[in-house]
Amino acid sequence: MEADRLNSPSTSVINLEVLGHQLQFSQDPNSKHLGTTVWDASVVFVKYLEKNCRKGRFCPSKLKGKRVIELGAGCGVAGFGMALLGCNVISTDQIEVLPLLKRNVEWNTSRISQMNPGSDLLGSIQAVELDWGNEDHIKAVAPPFDYIIGTDVVYAEHLLEPLLQTIFALSGPKTTILLGYEIRSTSVHEEMLQMWKSNFNVKLVPKAKMDSKYQHPSIQLFIMGVDSSVGNTERAAERIDQQNEDGTKETKQEKDGNDDNSNPAGKVGDFSGQIMDEDFLLATRLPNGKLSEWETRRYGSMAARLLRDVKIT
Repeated sequence: MEADRLNSPSTSVINLEVLGHQLQFSQDPNSKHLGTTVWDASVVFVKYLEKNCRKGRFCPSKLKGKRVIELGAGCGVAGFGMALLGCNVISTDQIEVLPLLKRNVEWNTSRISQMNPGSDLLGSIQAVELDWGNEDHIKAVAPPFDYIIGTDVVYAEHLLEPLLQTIFALSGPKTTILLGYEIRSTSVHEEMLQMWKSNFNVKLVPKAKMDSKYQHPSIQLFIMGVDSSVGNTERAAERIDQQNEDGTKETKQEKDGNDDNSNPAGKVGDFSGQIMDEDFLLATRLPNGKLSEWETRRYGSMAARLLRDVKIT
């Protein structure tokens, strides 16, 4: 039973069905880098794509051939969701994470090709190093992109500015930005949302648009468009050049803790009560039935929140 637990020290593989394909993502929970774990926001993201791909902006006929870049890709879950809809995806992360990311890209690409010989269901996906704010890395991926995606890419305030610079530098006038995020810190969340609203046209995906099973009050999805009136691309280039001159570039991007009918993102509220209600429902269900993998993952998240402020002596 111990070996079946998700994200335990003995868990090295997460199996996930996406758009009818059985994908397998290697992970390393014991790694010192948080990018080597499959985080729940990435699962919510791909299941959202799966639910909304029959019509609208995420149907394969509209996405086929679109250029997508995934920031802070980690194990590569979100990028594969876009690739399975026909996009040409570049999944990026820091050099320390690339071996695991490349393994997942190669294994799943090979598996899909073997199971569907001669099919063009999969667009393309490759793993590339990209440190946020690194001008050479940004030029190497040849922006702009049609879509910029990321899930659980920010855990602290100091990462917000490098992320913003990089998004600007990778964007064109018609770029769409899709981000998934699990609220772990109210202060980080408020600052992040304020930054998005100051620079982009932001919409919050309603829960009704998400998969009914793969969602949680603490996990949000955002769809954003570049506000061309602000002159973001030029401003991003100036910021990156200035940081390179000063030698103060921040490139750390560790992780922790989308439809036309999306609601505009409003003022950040207090989600603690809503999240506690969900946790209470999970807890009361525990003695009475078998847990799904998703419920098991959410129990782990709940336990982490409960233990976050507990000092063990």
